[in-house]
Amino acid sequence: MHLISYLLVFLLCISWTTSHWYEESLITYTADPAKIQLFWKDNEGQYLRSIGRLESWITSQKKKLIFATNGGMYESDGTPVGLFIQNSKVVKPLNQKEVLKNGSAIPNFYLKPNGVFYIDKAGKAFVTETSKFILSKQIQWATQSGPMLVTNGAIHPVFQKGSPNQVIRSGVGILPNGKVLFAISRTPMNFYDFALYFQQQGCANALFLDGFVSRMYLPEKGVRQTDGNFGVIVGVAE
Repeated sequence: MHLISYLLVFLLCISWTTSHWYEESLITYTADPAKIQLFWKDNEGQYLRSIGRLESWITSQKKKLIFATNGGMYESDGTPVGLFIQNSKVVKPLNQKEVLKNGSAIPNFYLKPNGVFYIDKAGKAFVTETSKFILSKQIQWATQSGPMLVTNGAIHPVFQKGSPNQVIRSGVGILPNGKVLFAISRTPMNFYDFALYFQQQGCANALFLDGFVSRMYLPEKGVRQTDGNFGVIVGVAE
């Protein structure tokens, strides 16, 4: 019995240490999917590009920006690399290419399986593999990125525990209660550790959004990263 007690204490200590490490290493935000929007251009058709410009534009609409983060990978001109649906309009079609374009600076997007984060008109959120995505008129918002961090509860098989490949990373996952979990690392982190966080939170599916260029705006936690030069931006405004 003593051995079992010591083992339980040891496991609890490991769990607490891991949880504490993630609390120190990540900035997270849990959102009601019905309140999430995808932004790209202002009313004049100009690319927003930065969270700062989005905040200013939201303010001009007599609203308040609550949360924002970049919403997937983009070309140098700000055009989304993959699928982008805004207010039920397909702005950019699904990207099903199997290989990199010559000179592409976005290799992670093509690390299969990649996937799509989308929200339907009923306010329900999903993350699914690109190969399993079905276009529907019921989809209100969608952005494609890659790779998948977690698929059907399993971490991407390519990710290696202890990998030295560490950069700032951002991602999104769907929690068991249907809420949407966004996370960005405060310091460089490898893919495995980043994916493990979403898995531990119970996300059956989670998607990588982007790397070192990522930013997050979350005043409630004292985070106001308003710079950047993005394509699509995910946000919550009231």
